[in-house]
Amino acid sequence: MIKDLRSTTTLHNGIEMPRFGLGVFQVKDGEEVVSSIKAAIEVGYRSIDTAAIYGNEEGVGRAISESGVAREELFITTKVWNGDQGYDTTLKAFEESMKKLGLDYLDLYLIHWPVPAQGKYLDTWRALEKLYKDGKIRAIGVSNFKIHHLEDIISNCEIKPMVNQVEYHPRLIQQDLHKFCKENEIQLEAWSPLMQGQLLEEPVLVEIAQKYKKSTAQIILRWDLQNEVVTIPKSVKPHRIAENANIFDFELTEDDVKVINGLNQNKRIGPDPDEFNRIS
Repeated sequence: MIKDLRSTTTLHNGIEMPRFGLGVFQVKDGEEVVSSIKAAIEVGYRSIDTAAIYGNEEGVGRAISESGVAREELFITTKVWNGDQGYDTTLKAFEESMKKLGLDYLDLYLIHWPVPAQGKYLDTWRALEKLYKDGKIRAIGVSNFKIHHLEDIISNCEIKPMVNQVEYHPRLIQQDLHKFCKENEIQLEAWSPLMQGQLLEEPVLVEIAQKYKKSTAQIILRWDLQNEVVTIPKSVKPHRIAENANIFDFELTEDDVKVINGLNQNKRIGPDPDEFNRIS
C-alpha cells in the first residue's frame, strides 16, 4: 500500500527506495537547488535525484548538510556522465561526485545513458559493481537503457541493475520495457513524469482530475505510483513541491489507470537512447 511520502519499494538487493522523490534536472546550483531541496525535505520528501551533468551536486550536498535530517533517512541518487564512461574514469568520476556532495556513501549510482557509439557501458557497469562491493554505494542501476542494453549487462556482468530510470509519462509508457524490468526485478523509475508540462491541459486528464478534485499533475503522479513506477518530479516552487506530493489521499480506479495508459503514443521529448551519443 502506498500510504505517504515515506512509502518505499524494495530493490532486488533488499534496499528500500522511496517511491517518490525530487528531481533537480535544470535546477541552478547554489540557492535555487538548496532552497528547493530544503522545501521538499520540510514537506517530507526523502529522495533526491541529481547527476554530474546537472552541475548542482555541490548545492545538493549543501542542502543535505543544512536540512537537519539524519543522513540515513535520505536516499540520494547521482549519475555518471557519458564522457566519464569506462572503468577507471567512472571510478574517478564517482569520487568527484562524492566530494561535491560531501557524502561518505551514496544510495544509488546510475549510468546516465548507454551511449552505444562508445561501447563502454559494460566497463562502466563493472566499475559500479566494484563500488557496490566496496560498500560505497547501496544500490546501482542505469538510466535510459532499453531492453537490449539491459540484456547485455545481465549476460555479461555479475550483478543485474537494481533500477532503470527512463523517460516515462502517459505519452510514453514503454510497456515492453516495463514488463521486462518487472520480470528481472529491476525497478522502473520515471524522469520527466509530467512531460515537461505538455500534458497538463490534456482533456482526458483534466476530466479525471476534476472527478478527484485534484490537479492534472497530481493525477499523473498518482498514476505513476499505481503503475509501480518510482517518480521524481522536478520543481523549484515550494507550493508546487508540496502540491506534487499531495497524492496519497486518493486512489485512481483500475478503469482510470487504463484510460491514462491509453494516452500512449510512444512519443519522446528526450532523445532515443540508441541514438544519443553526446559526451561533453
